[in-house]
Amino acid sequence: MEFRLLGSVAVVTENGDVALGPAKRSSLLAMMLLRPNTPVNVSQLIGALWEDEPPAHAKTVLQGHVSRLRAVLAEHGASAYGVELTTQGTAYTLQMPESLVDAHRFEELVALAGVQRRPADAVRMLREALSFWQGPALTGTVQSRPLEAAASGLEERRLASVEALADAYGQLGEHGRAAAVLRTEAVAHPLRETLAAALMLALGRSGRQSDAIGWYHRTRRLLAEELGVDPGEALSEAYATLLRSAEPMPAQRPALHTAVAVPEQLPRPPRGFTGRGAELASLARAVSAGDAPVCLVTGPAGVGKTAFAVHWAYDRRADFPDGRLFADLRGFSDTPPPEAGAVLREFLLALGTPAQRIPETADAMGALFRSLTADSRLLVVLDNARSSEQVRPLLPGGDRCTTLVTSRDRLGGLIASDAARPVPLGHLPPADSVALLRSVLGAERVAAEPGAAARLAGLCDGLPLALRVTAARLAERPQWTLDAMVGELADEQGCLALLDIEDTGVSAALRLTLQQLPEPAARMFRALGLHTGSDLDRFAAGALAGTSPAQASADLDRLAVAHLLTESVPGRWAPHDLVRLYARHLAPQADPQGLHRLLDHYLYTGLAADAAAEPGSQPCYSLPTDFRRPPATREFEDRAAALAWYEAERPALEGAVAAAVALGLHDRAWRLALVQWPLMLWRIRDGWVPLLRAGLASAEHVGDPDAQSRVRALLGWVLHEEGRDAEALVQLERAPELAALAGDAISEAVAYVNLGAVLDSTGDHERAGALMTHAVALAARTGHPPTQVLTLQHLARHCLGTEAYEEALAHTLSAAEIISPDAVVGRAQLQIVRGEALAALGRPGEAADQLKEAAAGAEAAGFTEGSARAAELLARLSADR
Repeated sequence: MEFRLLGSVAVVTENGDVALGPAKRSSLLAMMLLRPNTPVNVSQLIGALWEDEPPAHAKTVLQGHVSRLRAVLAEHGASAYGVELTTQGTAYTLQMPESLVDAHRFEELVALAGVQRRPADAVRMLREALSFWQGPALTGTVQSRPLEAAASGLEERRLASVEALADAYGQLGEHGRAAAVLRTEAVAHPLRETLAAALMLALGRSGRQSDAIGWYHRTRRLLAEELGVDPGEALSEAYATLLRSAEPMPAQRPALHTAVAVPEQLPRPPRGFTGRGAELASLARAVSAGDAPVCLVTGPAGVGKTAFAVHWAYDRRADFPDGRLFADLRGFSDTPPPEAGAVLREFLLALGTPAQRIPETADAMGALFRSLTADSRLLVVLDNARSSEQVRPLLPGGDRCTTLVTSRDRLGGLIASDAARPVPLGHLPPADSVALLRSVLGAERVAAEPGAAARLAGLCDGLPLALRVTAARLAERPQWTLDAMVGELADEQGCLALLDIEDTGVSAALRLTLQQLPEPAARMFRALGLHTGSDLDRFAAGALAGTSPAQASADLDRLAVAHLLTESVPGRWAPHDLVRLYARHLAPQADPQGLHRLLDHYLYTGLAADAAAEPGSQPCYSLPTDFRRPPATREFEDRAAALAWYEAERPALEGAVAAAVALGLHDRAWRLALVQWPLMLWRIRDGWVPLLRAGLASAEHVGDPDAQSRVRALLGWVLHEEGRDAEALVQLERAPELAALAGDAISEAVAYVNLGAVLDSTGDHERAGALMTHAVALAARTGHPPTQVLTLQHLARHCLGTEAYEEALAHTLSAAEIISPDAVVGRAQLQIVRGEALAALGRPGEAADQLKEAAAGAEAAGFTEGSARAAELLARLSADR
């Protein structure tokens, strides 16, 4: 078990992050971790947990969070690690080994680095200390003064350790690396004079005196503009030192008597390389952006990272007259990756170092390699890297050297520690995909079937590896048409097999990526094969994998880092088509209960969204008797948030209905068909009929009259809005009797009022009025205000159609007395009817007032149909007047 403060506040077990709950609980834990084994007074905790004046019941709330935090720690076996949250009078103490806290280990390493005699040891310790940082300290806590002060203190110690790391690099003569470390922080903290001064000196000592002086003037100008002050002592002394230097101060390196050769280790250039113009330009900019650039070419398996890097290296050979080194680090391979010492030995031999002069240890080899490359213009290509730790010992020492790293992982650690510049590769666009096929198959064959070539590019998902395998299969079979291959690839069952050839292919590449992942992330990937939609959030992912949303988020992030998922919009992840197909291929290995948990997750979340979208309305279903409640469910702040969730989850919810039917879970299927009813009413003509018909079939399968009534009432209304009144009446005529059979007066009232509204539209006004009047009486007996409002509103609209304007006005006034203040859309609808009634009664001023209020309310709620209707009536009223 570990505790994190340097980034998001977290408790980490071998199974991943533990879900802590709301920000106040994270803040409580942070306060205790900042003072482990020390009593922390209740008043101090209350001051930290509230941004402003705490409420009168703050102590009770605090006690609740303490109780829940104890339960979370106990649930995850904290006592086995010597961790216990105890009460001592009016204080709490978190008893624990301090080594379990990342901030403690960070400060311990920084302190140890400060007493090292050897700069290399200090560098190693400081880099390890800084690796604990995963973001701004105390992320996820309340923005109170005590916590902000603690976070600022930790950030100050981090910056001091960065400056110490740069100083240690300087003592080793590695001034270029010192400058690279300092530059990132100096950009982020432009008014910190000690950072700017250290960067100026590092730049000067690495031969970049003009850049150093430019940085001084930049900082001086910022100080004057932002703070109205002149440079302080540290900055002024650094500037004076630079001005005293007639020549750039050279880095001091050990004298070597090694003959330096010009190595050429690049593999043969890739054949048929196409496209990537924007990415090649991005890489060129990254290389020219600073000294000793480290460029990180990342992307999913099969996207062509190696081909891209090698193509660029050949294209830019003239820029590196001192040679090109290449190493396959086999980070994603069936064979073990090479040790750093083995790679460095090959590099040193290629640079002309006699075998007997090569040191024995990897650290010593690295030092020699950096010395040999200190004044070189050398390109180092490190292909297929698995981790930042694998890359760091292999970086050259010279400011004019360029390192090109390729990886399926984002290698964020390398970006943080060595200012690596990411150059992401995505899937090829359609035109470039077809060009790749053309380069293998020949222009004539592709030109003969341009449509089939475009479809092949789409089925290969723009993945170069898939395109090359497909082209290879076609090249082996000259009698095949491209259209025939399209037909083969369109079959999902055999698609992946066709995209593998010998030991190369999409499945093989994805398998190697997957086997390098931690087991929780690999388990999550297999679970994604069960998902019913194209993208998902952390709650749905947690349901599929049987884990908490916090752990699910960590696993999804890890899959995204490995380029198996993309975060399509913030908080939602999606795989590319071929990756999704591979996940489905692995779905039989996933937890078979995952899909069942997902269905229950959608049912439970649907009720929460329903409550936010239509406050006070009758839930559209009750939960099944064997329902399993998810460990956590997202909360919806308002109607807009709920509607956004419906929109995002619509494909997955429709897929969930089909999945439930396939599993024989008809009790889930009809409920899932109703989940989106607020969105259905909002976007009534958006093709909901097939979904609702599937739901009705399941409701009939289980023989539940209440289920049948609810689905028929909604399906009938949707059919009516689509102008299919005859079909609508078939559904609506049966809905009231089914609701009565189920003993649900609210559903019966809704069914009657829907039936009456459709009858009204067909001209049967007499029966419509009778049914609506009956619906109003039924609703009154239920004592359920939203249903009463709904029935009164429909009856009022009926009265408008029959020119009973006084009655219409009376019904809207009755409804206005009981409508909820939160029902903004319902209130706007009532005001529109009331405005029409007032206009018809010859009261245009009052009518205009109602319509203006309705238009404003509808506009604010995003109810565009209502605002348009109110505006139309206002314009008509104005014209009449």
